[in-house]
Parts: sequence; C-alpha cells; structure tokens
Amino acid sequence: MDIRQAQRMHSGKGFIAALDQSGGSTPKALEAYGIPKSAYSGEEQMFDLVHQMRTRIIKSPSFTSEYILAAILFEQTMDRTIDGLYTGDYLWEKKGVVPFLKVDKGLAPLADGVQLMKPMPGLDVLLKRAVERKIFGTKMRSVIKSADPTGIAQIVNQQFEVANQIIAAGLVPIIEPEVDVFSVDKEISETILKTELIKHLNALPDRDTVMLKLSIPTKDDFYSDLIAHPRVMRVVALSGGYSRTEADEKLTRNHGLIASFSRALAEGLTAEQTDENFNAVITESIREIYQASNT
Repeated sequence: MDIRQAQRMHSGKGFIAALDQSGGSTPKALEAYGIPKSAYSGEEQMFDLVHQMRTRIIKSPSFTSEYILAAILFEQTMDRTIDGLYTGDYLWEKKGVVPFLKVDKGLAPLADGVQLMKPMPGLDVLLKRAVERKIFGTKMRSVIKSADPTGIAQIVNQQFEVANQIIAAGLVPIIEPEVDVFSVDKEISETILKTELIKHLNALPDRDTVMLKLSIPTKDDFYSDLIAHPRVMRVVALSGGYSRTEADEKLTRNHGLIASFSRALAEGLTAEQTDENFNAVITESIREIYQASNT
C-alpha cells in the first residue's frame, strides 16, 4: 500500500470521481453524453467512445487533486492509456488522484429484498493485475431494495467475504451495499445495514481497513459512528438517482461524509460541447460536489 495514497484517502479534502460504468451501464452513460446506440457498433467501439469521454473528464483542468481525492475505474479503463500512460498511472503521476478499480461483475437477480453480487471466479487474477497497474483499492456494489433482515445480512456477509480476499491481495476495498433511495422503507434498511456493518467491522483484525460507499442516509449524520470507526478509512456517498443539486444538498447535511458520484458528476456534459463549454460545466460540477463533501 502506498502510504501517501493511504494518508490522502484517510484525511484529504475532496471527493471520489466514479468513472466506472461497466458494459451494462455504459450505453446509458454514453446516451446521457449525447452519443446514441446508433453511433457505434459492438462493444469495442462502445468502450472506445466511453474511454474518450473519461479521458476528456480526467484531462479537464479542474480535475485535479485540489478537489478530487480518487477516481474509480472500470477494468477496460484501467487497461487503456491516456497520453501513453496507463490510466491509473496518469491519474496519480499527472493529477495526484488515487486510482481505484471496480471489480464486481454486476448484480444477481432480486431475492430476499436484495441483489447480491454475481460470482467473481476470476477475482484473484484481476486483483493481481490491479496491483501490477499500481491501483490502490477496489469497489464492489450490491443493492438493497427493501428492509429484509435476511437479505441485508447476506449482502454484508458477501461484501466482507470478498473484502478479505481484496485485503489479502494488498488493496483497500470499498464496500458498497447501496440502499435504493426510492425504496419505501429506506430508513429501516439503513438501520439494519448499519448494525450488520458494525458487527463485521468490529470483527476485522486491527491491521485491516476498509472504505464504505453508502446511499446518503434519510436521517442526517446517521453514519457518524461508521465514519469514526477505527477500521474504516473513509465513508463516501453515492448520488443514487438524485440530481446533482439534490445530492449535494443532502450530502452537505452529513458531516464527514464525502461524495463518490458518477452520473451526478457527468450531469450536463455532452460530446458536442466545445472544450471551453465542457470544462466550464465540469468545473462547476466539481466545485459544487467538493463544497458539499467538506462539511
């Protein structure tokens, strides 16, 4: 583990840019960016286009360590280059931004009110490549749709089981058990989830640390005890379907919780914008999200 990166993630000011749309979510990200499905043929062209979009975001003058602590990459992005450097190397060497990697393979079908992660049989090989690419940590997402104690316990058990595998590889896992922000019993789910998370965090060895990526809670500062937990490096929040303005406003009310936004970060960006307009829009987004993350 790079000590400079660990210190930055533990106590640095800023937020995490989530640039990790995978094969399933990439078409939606491109469509929001103004590139319809009819503009490309096949996965290779699709990933070429999304890498161009991510490169444009990363190379924007405002995408710097002054505002951004880290960026989460998709596997395809990790293996591609920006100006002759692997994306992770470019982020750290040119921007001072810590690279993370999304490692999950998507969601399993809904059962017991939740969607677990699909199996990851090639995870050890992927983690080895991530270490070779000088990636600092990983992210993996599962989803809670309703307040089912059995399902939520399964979600957290699976997340920590995989997290232990990631820690053993020398990386810091971001555990993301997302609570659907539009679920009718969101607050109850959050209460069950926090209990399960604390139970597993308390069981971690003293040498191990994880990060948590959670939906912005219904009750302000509800995750303050998770933020203060000695086994937690950082707690970050996803935008979860809220507009950037709404997500920022909710985030501002949660002290110590920082953003890890994807769609909300790219809101308003389009392929046809001039560089001047593109950079103006993302600069405003970055500064607003940064301010909301520092309360």
